[in-house]
Amino acid sequence: MSQKIDFSNWTCPLPLRDQPNVVMGHGGGGKLSAELVENIFLPAFANNTLVKLADSAVLDLNGAMTDGARLAFSTDSFVVKPLFFPGGNIGDLAINGTVNDVAMSGAQPLFLSAGFILEEGLAMDALGRIANTMGAAAKAAGVTLVTGDTKVVNKGHGDGVYINTSGIGVIPVGVNIAPHQARPGDVVIVSGEIGLHGTAIMSVREGLEFETVIETDCAPLNGLVAAMLDVTKDIHILRDPTRGGVASALNEIAKASGVGIVLSENKLPIPSAVRSACELLGLDPLYVANEGKLLAIVPREFADEILAKLQTQKFGERATIIGEVTAQHPNMVVAKTGIGGTRVVDMMIGEQLPRIC
Repeated sequence: MSQKIDFSNWTCPLPLRDQPNVVMGHGGGGKLSAELVENIFLPAFANNTLVKLADSAVLDLNGAMTDGARLAFSTDSFVVKPLFFPGGNIGDLAINGTVNDVAMSGAQPLFLSAGFILEEGLAMDALGRIANTMGAAAKAAGVTLVTGDTKVVNKGHGDGVYINTSGIGVIPVGVNIAPHQARPGDVVIVSGEIGLHGTAIMSVREGLEFETVIETDCAPLNGLVAAMLDVTKDIHILRDPTRGGVASALNEIAKASGVGIVLSENKLPIPSAVRSACELLGLDPLYVANEGKLLAIVPREFADEILAKLQTQKFGERATIIGEVTAQHPNMVVAKTGIGGTRVVDMMIGEQLPRIC
C-alpha cells in the first residue's frame, strides 16, 4: 500500500484507533476483526455482495443458472496450532470449515479448491497424513477437490503448513437464508454441545489433562442443513459459530437484523469437561470456538419440527432450543441466569484463544 493511512480520520471506536499495526486479536472473530473488515477491507472492495458479510457469498450469475438457482461461494484459511489435535488435524478442519460456510447459505456444497503454504522442513509423513485426512473428509462431506496450489516458504516462517480452501455450492430455488433476517418471535437452535473444538486445541497447546480426552467436534454440517430444508425452506438464518463462539455469532446476527436475542443459560448444552476446563482457565464457553455445530434462527411455528428432525441426524442428536429473538434491546444478546437475573453477552474485543482454526 503506497499511501499512508491517516488513523485520525477513522470513525471506529477504540481500541483499533490505537493499533497502527496488526495484532493477534484482529484474527479472532471479535470486535477487532469486525473493525478491521469495516475500516480496511469493505472500503477497499465494497460491492453489494460483500457488504452482506455472510459466511458465503450468494451469486445469481445474472440469471445464467436454470430454474432460478443460485451459487454460494466461500473461502477460508487455516493456521491452527498445533497441526494435529484430539479428534482431527488441520486437514479435515480445512475441508469441513469451507463446506460448512457454503452450507450456511442453504447451499449443497459441490466443489473445493485447496492452496497449501508449506514451510521448508515439514515432514513428508505429516503432510501425507494431512492430505489423506482432507481426502477422507471431502468424501464424507460429498464434495470434490478439483483444483489447488502449493507454495513453500523458508524454514521458520510458516509453522509447518497453512491451508486455504474455497468452495462452491448450489442454493435450491426458494431458499433465502441471510444474516439480516432474524425476526422477533424467532427461535434460536444450536445443533449440539458447544465449546469442544476450542477446548481440544487448548488442552494440547497448554499441556492440560482432564478426566476425559476432549476431542474436536469438527464435522460437515451440510447434511443437517439439508434435513432442516426438508422440513421447511422458511429458515431465516444459519451460522456456524467458529471463531468467537456462540456469543460472537449471535451478536453479529443481532446487529445485522437490528433485534435482540435472549438466551437461557440453563439450556446451553455445555459438556461438563468443557465447563470444568473453562472454569479452571477463567474462560466463558459461549466464546469458545466450535467446528461442527450450527446455529439456526427459525420461525417459532417450525421450531419443534426442525428440532425433532435435527435430533434424528448424525451430528444433530444433542440439538436444543437455547433462546429466542425479541424486539427488546436491539443489537444486543442477553442471557437469563439460573437465579432469574440477566447478563449482557457482548462480543469480545479479540479472542480468548487465538489460532484455533
